Amino acid sequence: MSTVKNNLYLMKNVPLVGLIFLLISTVRVYANSKDSLAQAKGKNIVIILVDDLRPMLGAYGDTFIKTPHMDRLAQRAIQFNRAYANVPVCGASRASFLTGLRPTKTRFLKASSSIDVDSPNAESFPALLKRKGYTTISNGKVSHRLKDAQHSWSEIWSPPMPNTWRDYILPDNYNKLNAQLPVPAYEAADVADSLYFDGKTTAKSIEDIKKLHRQKQPFLVIAGLRKPHLPFNAPKKYWEMYDSEKIPLPKNNQFPQSVPAVLKAWYELPFYKDIKKGQTISENLSKTLIHGYAACVSYIDAQVGKIINTLDELEITEDTIVILMSDHGFSLSEHNRWSKHALFEVELKIPLLIHAPGFTNYGQSSSIAELVDIYPTLCDLIELPKPKELQGNSLVNALADPDKLFKKQGLARWKNGETLITTRYFYSEWQNKMGRVTDQLLFDHYTDPNETINIAQRPEMKKTVDSLQKILYHKISKL
Repeated sequence: MSTVKNNLYLMKNVPLVGLIFLLISTVRVYANSKDSLAQAKGKNIVIILVDDLRPMLGAYGDTFIKTPHMDRLAQRAIQFNRAYANVPVCGASRASFLTGLRPTKTRFLKASSSIDVDSPNAESFPALLKRKGYTTISNGKVSHRLKDAQHSWSEIWSPPMPNTWRDYILPDNYNKLNAQLPVPAYEAADVADSLYFDGKTTAKSIEDIKKLHRQKQPFLVIAGLRKPHLPFNAPKKYWEMYDSEKIPLPKNNQFPQSVPAVLKAWYELPFYKDIKKGQTISENLSKTLIHGYAACVSYIDAQVGKIINTLDELEITEDTIVILMSDHGFSLSEHNRWSKHALFEVELKIPLLIHAPGFTNYGQSSSIAELVDIYPTLCDLIELPKPKELQGNSLVNALADPDKLFKKQGLARWKNGETLITTRYFYSEWQNKMGRVTDQLLFDHYTDPNETINIAQRPEMKKTVDSLQKILYHKISKL
């Protein structure tokens, strides 16, 4: 019997004092139930998950790539300036983010990693929300494997792929790809936004938001946008936003001699035409590729703008948790690399913007944030108990007070390498199968933000290395 019905029954059988108490109790229960319903209505969730997006946004101080819509979102959000992926490859990173579990030596190791295989007993946050009455929709690239942890979702949707996930539109590229011939790593087609995958995913996400708003159902909609992942294909108008003669090249475009060779190899880009494995890319081609990356980011920015405008038009922006994030970063010739798959900061660092109802102290936080922190943060924001197995930390304190430093350390790993991230240092080490340390890497971001000098072997840094190693081992031992 419900509390309200039970109280009504007892009212017929108790003295006057008890009757008054029960009336007050009944009113409180009813009021609390109304409050809970109101809170649920105000806590829909929209996550824009972007593939390979590094924080080259105007809001993060970049003066080259044009991102007015993401910059506008940053003005009404908390911007995390020290946000990191826990593993620099898409499948593993997404599985880790969705479950709130860190990658380890046996879990979430590679691009094809999945929840179903690596952690089948974990309850992802979409699964938790679905169990609590949310409609959960995955659009586009959310998990690397489309139907991973399928039970977590009310609906899984992805745009039809006429050739492959590489999404070429120009007939010459399309035909060459189908014939398994080399294709360029970029494309500028004079077409509408809606003809590429991300335009379709954005339109579907907007349709879902409008439908679920009409139905007054609490919802989670994740728009998984594929660009700026290779190939750098975007509508021509976004290429034309940039002067091809003024494409900047990074200053740290040589692989440092002092850095372990394990970080040197990059293998994704050589799939494409005129690019050979292990060979330095020419300056002209480098500029074209960076131009293409910029065009893709501006294309994605336009899609973000459409989603944010929809929330504004429906007047639910202030009733919706909105998160903009990436699965990891990407090197655009930094360290002579074109890839993720390494433990350099540029390949781990991501943009992270969180707009949450009730948190109006917008600003920028220097607290370290990790992708495993998203799950516990959502639990706190919608007032759900956090599963005990979660391995991240809620970012709600930073949302409430972005000027204060709440978290000073993070972890990342790739293959046999482990990284400790602190407010000042990036310390990484690699071990062989016998557990012996084979390589060490230490960057001081106060003096070397571009990570060009490995100082791990300097005698004067021994105490620092020993201290960071001890912290790293302690954290790993808890996983």
